[in-house]
Amino acid sequence: MQRINTIEEYQKEYKHSVENPEAFWAEQAEQFTWQKKWDTVLEWNFDEPNIKWFVGGQLNITENCLDRHLKERGEQTAILWEPNDPNEPARKISYKELHTDVCRFANVLKNNGAKKGDRICIYMPMVPELAIAVLACARIGAIHSVVFGGFSFKSLSDRIHDATCNIVVTADGGFRGAKDIPLKSVVDEALETSPSVKKVIVLKRTNTNVTMKSGRDAWWHDEIALLGGRGEDCPAEIMDAEDPLFILYTSGSTGKPKGVVHTTAGYMVYVDYTFRNVFQYNNGEVFWCTADVGWITGHSYLVYGPLLAGATTVMFEGIPTYPDAGRFWSVIDKHKVNIFYTAPTAIRSLEAMGLDFVKPYKLDSLRVLGTVGEPINVEAWNWYHENIGKKNCPIVDTYWQTETGGIVISPLAGITKTKPGFATLPLPGIQPALMDESGKELIGNNVDGRLCFKFPWPGIIRTTYGNHKRCKETYFDIYKGYYFTGDGCRRDEDGYYRITGRVDDVIKVSGHLLGTAEIENAINQHPDIVESAVVGFPHDIKGWGIYTFVICDHERKDTDNLKKEIIDTVTKYMGPIAKPDKIQIVKGLPKTRSGKIMRRILRKIAENDLENLGDTSTLLDPSVVEEIKIGAIK
Repeated sequence: MQRINTIEEYQKEYKHSVENPEAFWAEQAEQFTWQKKWDTVLEWNFDEPNIKWFVGGQLNITENCLDRHLKERGEQTAILWEPNDPNEPARKISYKELHTDVCRFANVLKNNGAKKGDRICIYMPMVPELAIAVLACARIGAIHSVVFGGFSFKSLSDRIHDATCNIVVTADGGFRGAKDIPLKSVVDEALETSPSVKKVIVLKRTNTNVTMKSGRDAWWHDEIALLGGRGEDCPAEIMDAEDPLFILYTSGSTGKPKGVVHTTAGYMVYVDYTFRNVFQYNNGEVFWCTADVGWITGHSYLVYGPLLAGATTVMFEGIPTYPDAGRFWSVIDKHKVNIFYTAPTAIRSLEAMGLDFVKPYKLDSLRVLGTVGEPINVEAWNWYHENIGKKNCPIVDTYWQTETGGIVISPLAGITKTKPGFATLPLPGIQPALMDESGKELIGNNVDGRLCFKFPWPGIIRTTYGNHKRCKETYFDIYKGYYFTGDGCRRDEDGYYRITGRVDDVIKVSGHLLGTAEIENAINQHPDIVESAVVGFPHDIKGWGIYTFVICDHERKDTDNLKKEIIDTVTKYMGPIAKPDKIQIVKGLPKTRSGKIMRRILRKIAENDLENLGDTSTLLDPSVVEEIKIGAIK
């Protein structure tokens, strides 16, 4: 694929993609292996919504991730696996070996009754077999639903039940830092209320004793052994372009998870294009996305994007602070990682640990740095740029969602002039629109509004599984003729985009709309603050007040002075209108396992509605909530 190489090329390509999007995306799709070319590039209607790309085309995504690479790079490492324990050997799996492993496990699935269109739940640790299981599902046309291997049995059961999965692929357990995660026992509990599941295939990872239910449960290695020498070939199922590839559940405002559906061809074309261009990937480079495959980032930029591009993708089982806070930097040096893509939450936590954990490492293989998951605050951006990138590595601050399939607004590494805190410019094919509350599009620069998109791209959500009405109401009904992201956004004087947080994370203080992300960014300028979270609470005079939860990097006895300093900092960076009304110093924030702060819980605490916090079982550390409740400011 031709890659954008200059800002002038970007501008030319962007213009082409907006003026003739069908021709533009057809050009990107030409490079892939198709069993049958498409008849129509695009059919769409946002009112329904009904979106179809490459209509009439037939293909299989695994032929494009694996088979087409075998001749040129069969011996090249496809997956480079780094285990939780640094003393355990890493594994290198070549494209040829991965192809064989995927075919074998695809045949295991078929032997256990799996067929095209079935939904298969994958609940596994971060081991290569997780990626193998994902690709094996795609090989036979089954729809994979990966559930993060830290979710509770209730969360797992809800997702299995919603998708009516008939097979679950799991492991006896997993390792995560100093913890052993009991995956199989969680599956057993989930299946007590999931009658659709007929088969459970269990990988042996931790060698813990687990209960194996006769007739239902089987060991992965035993199932492979049953194939004998017959299992190394599995012809790829021919899929229509719009056949579903996977379901990925994301939290809904109602508390019931939404099953976001992505289809085969459009998703494939979009993640390949964005991977190559955003990261400016060069053949032979080592790419490391630290996300778990249980999240969309892991789907798009650990498995599918890198493999479609013929890259070497690093898969890491552990956490950034085990056995110490230098683990990320150790892995980068060990495997000569060229492109590193992680979350601002991880960057901030490692920044708080100090430079003593960074200094032992060269980090000289790095060429590009990236961030994903939330807007990165300026202080963390600068720390990342100076201490990890040594001021030599462009940072791509990527904006996207589970529903967009891939990155939609981002710098192109080394091409787009960056601005800390800004996602910068839309990718070719992406047409942003900022809307005011009345539904009018805001034209020009220096405007703040709600971020929408007015034309589909190949990676856009097609539906929410089993409930198309919910998809329509959530994303397409609020602003007719537009896809609504749910995020607030500023377009500055340069036409650069800065995400200001969820629209429900906008506080109207004395008639002024203030984005919580912007207030947090100001608070985080204070040298003693590691992280903050801001929510609104009812205020007798202002309508809404600002309640701030802050984490310090060391204990301060003079809390009154600290609070005054925080107020002064916010006043300095945002003005007195944004001064916090209440500041609570906390040891931790309620976060999901992907690092997302659960603001609905913080809102309830700020409103003193402590009895209605909702489900906290999916939090990384539910005990944090109790500590915050005890210290809540009345």
